[in-house]
Amino acid sequence: MKKLFVVAALAASCVLGSLAGCGEGEKTITVGASSTPHAEILAAVKDTLAEAGWNLKIVTYGDYVLPNTALESGELDANYFQHTPYLENFNKERGTHLVAAAKVHYEPFGVYGKNVTKEDFGAVKTGRTIYVPSDGTNCTRALLVLQEEGYLTLGEGVGASDALTDKDIADKKGNEVVLVAAEQVPAQLKNADDGALAVVNGNYALASGLRVEDALTLEKADGAAAQLYANVVAIRAGEEESEKTKALLSALLSQEVIDFINGKYGGAVLPVFTV
Repeated sequence: MKKLFVVAALAASCVLGSLAGCGEGEKTITVGASSTPHAEILAAVKDTLAEAGWNLKIVTYGDYVLPNTALESGELDANYFQHTPYLENFNKERGTHLVAAAKVHYEPFGVYGKNVTKEDFGAVKTGRTIYVPSDGTNCTRALLVLQEEGYLTLGEGVGASDALTDKDIADKKGNEVVLVAAEQVPAQLKNADDGALAVVNGNYALASGLRVEDALTLEKADGAAAQLYANVVAIRAGEEESEKTKALLSALLSQEVIDFINGKYGGAVLPVFTV
């Protein structure tokens, strides 16, 4: 009985000791992210960071505001969900002090149709209902894609860095352009009449089950938008050279991540860095 007591006491001591020393020698990086594809890409480097002595904690968000306010307040060490134009506009509107530490990937916009073939898409460019994301940069990208494909004409002097709306359309060429929240575009297309089109963000296309190979056309991967709208790792200004930032970027900007993105997303997500 005494022997059992000693064993139990030793076990309890070990448990208490492990609790007291939990994480000893291990450092944590906390990163906020959208679930697809950002959190998935981060999860792919958890083991790499663990080997370097870092515990990667991924916090997923369903909106585009909280991950920035949480980063500004210090709840997060970094976030990964946005492109630089959105980040800069957020800083301007909210008075935050966040910067882009690195560009990681690009999600090309795709044009999808309701029972529309690629041949029809190229031949019939009028009389269609076209669903477009309503918010600034997403609307800009969508309208530029439609202009490239000959479905509308924008006013003179506008470009990828402008925040465009349907008021910037000079000629709709007989089409009805309907602006809706970006996350609602796939659902609008699903419930639309045959012949309708929708310009869909890469992440929302993935989340809704749209396949990139079924897109009628994609935003040009070698165009200005690919760099301008590349998704970035954001951090607080002044922490560019911190130990956590360097460790996170070393893991993300790797051949491992290039291979993961190319293997998993089939062109719906594209790496924008080289190693």
